[in-house]
Amino acid sequence: MEVLFATTNPAKIKSYKEKLEKHGIKVLTLKDLELNIDVEETGNTAIENARIKAETYGKIAKKITIGMDTNLFFENVPEDKQPGTHVRRVNGKTLTDEEMIKYYKKLASEFGGKITAKWVNGVAIYNGKETKTYSFSKSKFYLVDKESPKRRIGYPLDSISIIPEFNKCLMDLTEEEMTLREKNINKNESAVDAIYKILKNM
Repeated sequence: MEVLFATTNPAKIKSYKEKLEKHGIKVLTLKDLELNIDVEETGNTAIENARIKAETYGKIAKKITIGMDTNLFFENVPEDKQPGTHVRRVNGKTLTDEEMIKYYKKLASEFGGKITAKWVNGVAIYNGKETKTYSFSKSKFYLVDKESPKRRIGYPLDSISIIPEFNKCLMDLTEEEMTLREKNINKNESAVDAIYKILKNM
């Protein structure tokens, strides 16, 4: 099976492409198909934005298409400071990775240097006839005003994210700690397994 993964985020592409191809799914990217279209993400949730991306690109490419979006929520932070679906877009501007680190470090500093945060992800898969969706969230973490010098292109906030169970920055976790964290996150079913199951039944 061949699918289009409708994202330009290099970190997402690398992670999901490798894992899905182990299931026998050939993953194409927007770059592979030379699709340079600006899709307006007008949804109020990660699922809504994922659906918009999947259906828009799927209709153009005429391929089974996976759309994905991520919401970020903060505890004890006013509504006007909540990123929600606009994690990278702030005050009408799309931030670079380094600008995101600077902005969210400053925000964490405003709230005592540490904010409890949680990612909520939405996935939509469009096959030309119907769209199926899946939502999953990750465990809480701390967004802080101190950064690791290490970078993960496409996931800038990893450089200022503290994982509570290890009390370490996500970028500084060992391979063993990363593996343990993934097992804890995916106790029931991983996102890749869920996506594969949907694809297999469409």
